[in-house]
Amino acid sequence: MNKAELVDVIAIELPGTTKKSVNQFLNALTKVISESVAEGEKITIVGFGTFEAAQVKERNGRNPKTNEPMLIPSSVKPKFTPGKEFKEKVLAASK
Repeated sequence: MNKAELVDVIAIELPGTTKKSVNQFLNALTKVISESVAEGEKITIVGFGTFEAAQVKERNGRNPKTNEPMLIPSSVKPKFTPGKEFKEKVLAASK
């Protein structure tokens, strides 16, 4: 499902809302989550999951072209941890 399809589904689920207002809400939601996580904040949506920045330690790797060992520097990456209800719903659907 892409963003346009998601907007359509949410507009159907919430009678009285327009696709335009749903799209504006999704844009604002993703902007706030992205900016907050980039600033080091943790965003928790109970039942859905947690968005946060995770520190990845420095590690050894290999250059795929030359196969020579190299040091991969530490970095910060976005991390999503699904909530209990979200996990249970996905697991139930896969059975």
